Amino acid sequence: MALTFDPSEIASALKKNLDSFSTDVSSSTVGKVVEVGDGIARVGGLPNVAVNEMLRFEDGTIGLALNLDEASIGAVVLGDVDGIEEGQNVEATGQILSVPVGDGLLGRVVNTLGEPVDGKGPLTNVTQRRMEVQAPGITGRQPVHEPVQTGIKAVDSLIPIGRGQRELIIGDRKTGKTTIAIDSILAQKGAGIKCVYVAIGQKASTVAQTVANLEEHGAMEYTVVVIAPASDPAPFKFLAPYSGCAMGQHWMDNGGHALAIYDDLSKQAEAYRQVSLLLRRPPGREAFPGDVFYLHSRLLERAAKLSEERGAGSLTALPVIETKAGDVSAFIPTNVISITDGQIYLQDDLFKSGVRPAVDVGISVSRVGSAAQIKAMKSAVGTLKSDLQQFRELQAFAAFGSDLDAVSQAQLDRGYRLTELLKQGISAPVPVEEQVVLLYSGTRGYLDGVEVVDVAKYEKEILDWFRSRHGDILSAIVSTGKVPDEEALEAAIAAFTDQFQGTAHETMTPEAKAQAEAQRKLVDAPTTLPETDVSRVGA
Repeated sequence: MALTFDPSEIASALKKNLDSFSTDVSSSTVGKVVEVGDGIARVGGLPNVAVNEMLRFEDGTIGLALNLDEASIGAVVLGDVDGIEEGQNVEATGQILSVPVGDGLLGRVVNTLGEPVDGKGPLTNVTQRRMEVQAPGITGRQPVHEPVQTGIKAVDSLIPIGRGQRELIIGDRKTGKTTIAIDSILAQKGAGIKCVYVAIGQKASTVAQTVANLEEHGAMEYTVVVIAPASDPAPFKFLAPYSGCAMGQHWMDNGGHALAIYDDLSKQAEAYRQVSLLLRRPPGREAFPGDVFYLHSRLLERAAKLSEERGAGSLTALPVIETKAGDVSAFIPTNVISITDGQIYLQDDLFKSGVRPAVDVGISVSRVGSAAQIKAMKSAVGTLKSDLQQFRELQAFAAFGSDLDAVSQAQLDRGYRLTELLKQGISAPVPVEEQVVLLYSGTRGYLDGVEVVDVAKYEKEILDWFRSRHGDILSAIVSTGKVPDEEALEAAIAAFTDQFQGTAHETMTPEAKAQAEAQRKLVDAPTTLPETDVSRVGA
């Protein structure tokens, strides 16, 4: 059988296949690996690539374009570099680096790219969001005025944190920085604040213990943990805080409230220095690149209390910075202090002397102040901060063995009791209404007649007393934010103090009991006694 060809059919088939052909071979989609090593790849071509755009190497590994030089692109490899060789093709994806966000992340542990690492299967109920976006402008914000209760007496009373604030936690290693951060997460149970904990450069076993602690206290229900452990390459540690921030910002932009903890930004800065030097960015002070301030400012500026027009959501940031030998004047600490709205400074000497949390009242500050406190807390705090500052000065003076006048001795005695009152165990947040009761008893002088060793016993028993007999006062503080009747509150505290017996009470002589009773009757003495009123100080 003879084969016949219809020339018109052949021509139409060729035309159909050639319609999409272009003689313009553009270099904007495919480039070549010029050099690779130490997790950094230099790529030739790709003139239209944007900063933070994802690149795909031949073996499927993803890279991130960071340096856009005239002749090449400096990209960090987000994965294993072993399969990448010089001369291989690199494809521009056209996608800016994004991470999954949404309620589906709650209760999960994810890596920097938002991929689950907890063995609980793939994420559901999430959407993609750019890892880095511009911070809200001035007109899109409103002043911070709602409190974030951390459950830590020393913080909520002296260094209050508000929704939308950026409060730095700073101190040497092993002074309790992470403990304050984790306790703050535990205190958000039932508060409607979703939490993001970003662990940067920590041992994976340490992070596992933290996650177990959160699960034990039921805090993972409203928390997502982003991990970039010490074993991860530097790019993951440098990007992890932005990933966590994007997750928190999603809730803020949708009218919710989020708390983001970056633990810690010192390790992020070191990872960024490593990446930057490999990308041949010029080093400046202490070998950090000149834009390391911008690294942290563009992260922390994204924390905000949005205006009513934008939904009134909030993202509160608690960055952590580690100092070396208490040097807060080093490059990175001063950078972050200048960006944030205050700092909680933890002192190594206080920690080692048993004052935990080891908050240094003198250096610690909240620039939002009492605007982030409920009215009940404002009235309960009184002159607590100045009392403690005077106490620290007197304590240093008394260490020389000098004789103190009666007024100074009374201030010193009260300072010891207030210091004891502010001590707190790990993973034991105190509700704000109970803090108000405790602070009232301390600042109004009801503790003055209690032995220092009995303050912890007094604290436990007075809270039990209020829960069982004066629950109406506690519930009123919760519902209204105010003390309903200060006279009733003080009367209840006085009634408890009258019947309180310390551990040493049974072994006291009648003379010592009489002296303690006389001291207790000075409960109405002013917090700072005037020098002329020496007669009111107990023997």
